[in-house]
Amino acid sequence: MIPQWLSLVIVSGVSGVALLWLFSKTSNPVKIKRTKKKLQAHLLEMRLYADDPGVILRAQKNLMVQNLRYFALMLKPALAATVPMIALLLILDGYYGKAPLKIGEPAIVTVQMEDAARVNAAPPKLEAPPAIVIETPAVRAVGERQASWRIRPAAEFRGDLRVVANGVSATKSIAAGDGRRFVSSRRVHSIPALLLYPGERPLGAGGIEWIELEYPSASVRMFGIETHWLVWFCIFSLATALVFKSRFKVVI
Repeated sequence: MIPQWLSLVIVSGVSGVALLWLFSKTSNPVKIKRTKKKLQAHLLEMRLYADDPGVILRAQKNLMVQNLRYFALMLKPALAATVPMIALLLILDGYYGKAPLKIGEPAIVTVQMEDAARVNAAPPKLEAPPAIVIETPAVRAVGERQASWRIRPAAEFRGDLRVVANGVSATKSIAAGDGRRFVSSRRVHSIPALLLYPGERPLGAGGIEWIELEYPSASVRMFGIETHWLVWFCIFSLATALVFKSRFKVVI
């Protein structure tokens, strides 16, 4: 099995190359290079003619125009990379940023209903396998349209919890034990929310907006330093992009 730190390095490197390729397909390096040269020329003009107010004002105006042009040229590739990058980071956070529940330590499960009447009329029920102990009955927050339970893993487990509300049941994945694996903190109903929580397929109709399980945060250790995985991702993806930038003929 590949060590977690090594898999993160590989994913970061591949992501850096993929971003370069996407940038090369959506940007115009000729126009970007020309605009950068004009920016440098106007900056040099301001230094050479520092005693001429008219030249300085004209150079500042042209500098602003070229800055706006540069921003417009960079906007298209930036927008093209935003959606896939956000999706990738959300998925990676489920593996590198969260850890399975620790055996013997409590966690909170919360269900969000579509309206308060569904919570108030009949409290939702939580069903769990023998490896997961449900320590409290449903604690309702009617105004927030929520109900919560405290659970505690008694053994290593990977499977589903089941929430029953108003005659409709829905499941939520759960993972407990040692090791690192992908975990999904929230299962949602709406498609827009699925963009932020893509770890599980959407909930069906039945009045449940989402089911959330609080997983402990995790970090990644490399070179004797333990920090958030996103720090290492940025370092290695940017380093890869710098190394291969000329090969993809990318101008930034």
